[in-house]
Amino acid sequence: MFRPFTGARAVARRRPSRLSALVSLRAGRFALALACALPLVALPAAARAEDTLKVGDQQLQLRGVLEASGQLKNVPYRIEWFNFPAAQPLGEALNAGAVDVGGLGDAPMIFAYAAGAKIRVVAATRSTPTDLAIVVPSNSPIRGPADLKGKRIATTRGSIGHYLAIATLERAHLKLADVSWYFMQPADARAALASGTVDAWSTWDPYVALAEAQDQNRSVANGVGLSSGLTFEAATNEAIRTKPALIADFVKRIAAGERWALAHPEEVAQIQSRVTGLPANVLTTVYERAQAHPVAIDDAVIAEQQKTADLYHRAGVIQTPLDVAPSFARQFTTGMH
Repeated sequence: MFRPFTGARAVARRRPSRLSALVSLRAGRFALALACALPLVALPAAARAEDTLKVGDQQLQLRGVLEASGQLKNVPYRIEWFNFPAAQPLGEALNAGAVDVGGLGDAPMIFAYAAGAKIRVVAATRSTPTDLAIVVPSNSPIRGPADLKGKRIATTRGSIGHYLAIATLERAHLKLADVSWYFMQPADARAALASGTVDAWSTWDPYVALAEAQDQNRSVANGVGLSSGLTFEAATNEAIRTKPALIADFVKRIAAGERWALAHPEEVAQIQSRVTGLPANVLTTVYERAQAHPVAIDDAVIAEQQKTADLYHRAGVIQTPLDVAPSFARQFTTGMH
């Protein structure tokens, strides 16, 4: 019998019930993840803090890859998992020190760093940016970026969806003031699009894949030519100082898991489906088109992140120029190919 996520030394006896209802078709909206992230691994009271890595995840995606690829077997330290619906609350948890490491897109990382979060990037992953899209209802008159003028766009503030919307408008020679912004979490954004409260939704997978497969939404713009496709694993400065060996090992496991997932998208999707309740065919689409693979933190990666930060400054989202170089810790991916 399938027993999800038993790779860490201690596993919670009771999974929060909301995790089994991540998608509710009757409600017509996501019930994705937890309003306040709950720990998904219960640790013995005797567990020492220095022997425990607190990991923030989004919709169980990283954990699913690591479990499916066998990378959570024989871990020589304890992992405590926390699940989040999007990058913004995960970034807040990092900033508060509630988690040691967590996955963030390039844009959310910039928002967190610009806000003064004491975190640094310790690992990088590159995906095909078709997993970002601005979607509209099938009968919408919006056919391309130029048609967004005067329209209402929903996205999550500081997310990669937010970045995509800004970059799409800039390429179409539109100003931010040419559209009305509705900032909300993905569950609410999907409901708002379905009800007609907004005209378009700028988001990312698995939400793009779900919107296409279940709501028959269509894409009017994606991240190709606009997004670097980079996502990061960020760690707090305190964790880098006190738990460098744990972080180094965890980063290696992420890289190995991602390489395995490239060749086994259906297997990863099946496991993710059992845990999250999301349809396996939708998740297969997510993994097949993402083609996510680990990359070393080098000058090119940092330069691409600088371009993202510069766009936010041009758009007035970040008030002062931001030098992103200090937000990277290169030592954890040295020698990676």
